Amino acid sequence: MKTKKTIYWAGVVLTSLWFGASGFFELTKNPLVWEITQQLGYPAHFIYILGFAKVSGVAVLLLPNRLLRLKEWVFAGIFFDIIFAFFSKLAVLGLPSTTDAVIAFIMVSITYTMFRKLFRVSYQTTFLQRN
Repeated sequence: MKTKKTIYWAGVVLTSLWFGASGFFELTKNPLVWEITQQLGYPAHFIYILGFAKVSGVAVLLLPNRLLRLKEWVFAGIFFDIIFAFFSKLAVLGLPSTTDAVIAFIMVSITYTMFRKLFRVSYQTTFLQRN
């Protein structure tokens, strides 16, 4: 159990650093991040929305033992971000530019797996629990 917690929290910290920095750079209009994102064809208003979503998601991930259902949504959003980044970069910039997306996917997959092992979530509805 201690190993799972260590892997989970290490993954949360790394994911938070990665996506928190990315979100911060998107919100502060960092030239490097904005140039690449616009080169991929995304409009300016989308970059701000993405930055806000990333920073908000990181805040949720860092809360210990709280908002578990919302954390599921944050992980889903991160996976969507990674998948869209991978295919956008593949289509526009080529295969070598997708390395960061592959690394992020592996890191977040391991973190999410540990999350699921540490926090068992019941998806039964209230109706099913009464019957």
